[in-house]
Amino acid sequence: MLFTVLGGHGFVGSHLLARLSDQGHRVHAPAREDQSWLDEDLGHVFYCVGLTNDFYDRPFDTVEAHSALLARVLRAGRFERLVYLSSTRLYDALPDDCVNESTVLQLDTANPRSLYDLSKSLGENLCLNHSGDRACVARLSCVYSDTLREGGFLAQVLPRALSGETFTLDSSAAYARDYVHIDDVTALLQDMLVGAGNGIYNVCAGGNTSNEQLMMELRRITGARVTCSRTDTQHMPRVSNGKASQAFGFRPRQLLDHLPAMLERLKGSNHGA
Repeated sequence: MLFTVLGGHGFVGSHLLARLSDQGHRVHAPAREDQSWLDEDLGHVFYCVGLTNDFYDRPFDTVEAHSALLARVLRAGRFERLVYLSSTRLYDALPDDCVNESTVLQLDTANPRSLYDLSKSLGENLCLNHSGDRACVARLSCVYSDTLREGGFLAQVLPRALSGETFTLDSSAAYARDYVHIDDVTALLQDMLVGAGNGIYNVCAGGNTSNEQLMMELRRITGARVTCSRTDTQHMPRVSNGKASQAFGFRPRQLLDHLPAMLERLKGSNHGA
């Protein structure tokens, strides 16, 4: 089977490439700049192109990545099916305690930082309404790996805690995130693409882990005393993964349950360095 991973050099894209290659599939990861690949047979497409932390400083690149390039693929690309990577960040502004794929979004066009949400939601709209029923949408939460090479909050905390260090974070104990493991993500994305997924799927753990919960578990395992310098609160709705669970048997690991094995692996890699 032929797969094309657009954005194959990014975090999720590179893990998809490795997974598919290990399974013996033909995998193509074309450079975004040379768009001659639009005339080629793309087979099954993972659309992983996107900007995250630098979207605010690169507004036009963000729109190009999240929706303009996607529009060209949907309009002229030769592909069988496509899965578009979006984000559960689209739910962040909602006052709900729990959200799912049918929850109506609230998007503020006057807020310059809403560019991320607006461009992602435009990409979603194109997939859902202008793909000839050949595309579906994956809204990803906070994806992490055992190696932490992707960076992010866990990469700032876990290696220091592993050494038993006492330190303070520029964050709040009340802050919470939905952490989902990269191996669970790539498995579900492949199921969505090959299994003819339809509409939107939340690709998430299905529950939030607060900084306080994480710090308590790290102290229990490693003895590290981690505190936070800020005391502000944050509303973070719980994102349901019930649709993916029902359609594909999605049962992602939970961060706190996986943490001991993850720390052991990090310890082994540190000793081998």
